[in-house]
Amino acid sequence: MRPMKSMFHQSRKSVPSLNVASMPDLIFTVLFFFMIVTHMRSDEVKVRLQVPQGVEVQKLANKQAVVNIYIGREGTKESKGEAGRWAVQLNGDIVNPNDIPALIEQIRGGLSAENQSRLTVSLRVDRKAPMGLVSEVKRNLQKAYALKINYSATEIKK
Repeated sequence: MRPMKSMFHQSRKSVPSLNVASMPDLIFTVLFFFMIVTHMRSDEVKVRLQVPQGVEVQKLANKQAVVNIYIGREGTKESKGEAGRWAVQLNGDIVNPNDIPALIEQIRGGLSAENQSRLTVSLRVDRKAPMGLVSEVKRNLQKAYALKINYSATEIKK
């Protein structure tokens, strides 16, 4: 017969330790994967902008189907001295407003069928830009059937 003490006494088993030596390698591999897979889209702005302010500002939901058009004076923020002539920049290049319909069609051709119908043009216009130039850009967008236009502004701090 067994003694009572040994029947209820349980031996303590040690939990095997987890080897964390390869943890940094795993973290850097995952980080590298997401850096490669993530598509960062940013345009180098080649025109000077003083964006107007607004009270009810909303963010765009689907940024995959957005074409950015900047209207401002030629020259970057970093360039010193007087700004140049008024210019139109579509995504990354300064363009002639009359070339906008062909460029929009080219961009639309590179989108998926779902995003082609969602194509939105985001206009970032300098607050002192001539309205004649803005109207010319809008007329050329109509020719390209790019009818969803978003006007960009900064929110007024309350």
